[in-house]
Amino acid sequence: MLTTAAVARRAGRVLDAIPPASGAVVMGTGIVSISLADGGYDTLSRALLALAAVVWVGLVAVVAGRVARDPPRARLEACSPAALTGIADTAVLGSRVALLGWHRVGAALLVVAFCFWLALVPSVLRRWTTPTVGTSFMLVVSTESLAVLAAILAGADRILWLAVVSLVALALGLAAYVFVLSRFDLRQLLVGRGDHWVAGGALAIATLACALVAQAMQGIGALHHLRAGLGVVSLALWAAAALWLPALLAGELVSLRPAYDVRRWSTVFPVGMYAASSFVVGDVEGIGGLVDFTRVWIWVAFAVWLVVFVGLLRRGLALWRE
Repeated sequence: MLTTAAVARRAGRVLDAIPPASGAVVMGTGIVSISLADGGYDTLSRALLALAAVVWVGLVAVVAGRVARDPPRARLEACSPAALTGIADTAVLGSRVALLGWHRVGAALLVVAFCFWLALVPSVLRRWTTPTVGTSFMLVVSTESLAVLAAILAGADRILWLAVVSLVALALGLAAYVFVLSRFDLRQLLVGRGDHWVAGGALAIATLACALVAQAMQGIGALHHLRAGLGVVSLALWAAAALWLPALLAGELVSLRPAYDVRRWSTVFPVGMYAASSFVVGDVEGIGGLVDFTRVWIWVAFAVWLVVFVGLLRRGLALWRE
């Protein structure tokens, strides 16, 4: 039987092994929850939301503890693009609760995510390295996640200035995508550990943000001249994101990578995001084919989530037993 000291040592070892990219667990779980809600699977969606919320609280505690106990490590990790998952996971969680009608909670999480963005992005850019890898696209995802949450809240509460903020974040995210893509090492499609999927997922979340901004402006009844243009842009972004799928899937078939890695949660997120973005774009633009695609792809996303979640549990158990 384990003593209290032995349990504490094992728990400490598990906590110390949690990397900065762990925010992708919440991102992936949250976006699959949103996709399931879009498909009408509310009970399963809420179950994943609850899990995402618990993991988010746990990660906040881990980061706070790391800052208190090991400031040099915390400062070093804050300079990595992987740290930007902390922004995106907060915004994705906020988006899911906002879609439930909990707008004040969503607004609070938007403020938290924006503060994280202000604190982390300058540090990451100062230490930027090239060529870029999949995790580097978190610069895009973190910015677009703010655009998504702001657009949801703007549309729900008919707040014009928040819709404009969302539009600005959308533009910044697209500029960041060009910046990262121009330096991206395409060999990552064969050697990446899962995060290479964010190359397509970053465009998928930009697609979702664009469609939601258009939806918000239509609901508010302002900036009508932008509505049609945003619709065209959202369709173009969806097509560009979809073009990544054959290359990403081919890379997985050519170079099998079955072992669990925390970066595999950065595969779950894009797969789920393809479903969420397709549903909203199809709904806003009245394209039934995209909505039909989503109803099938939701289960692909859930299956990928389930496989990676089992891998996470097995990895955690292995660490505990060491």
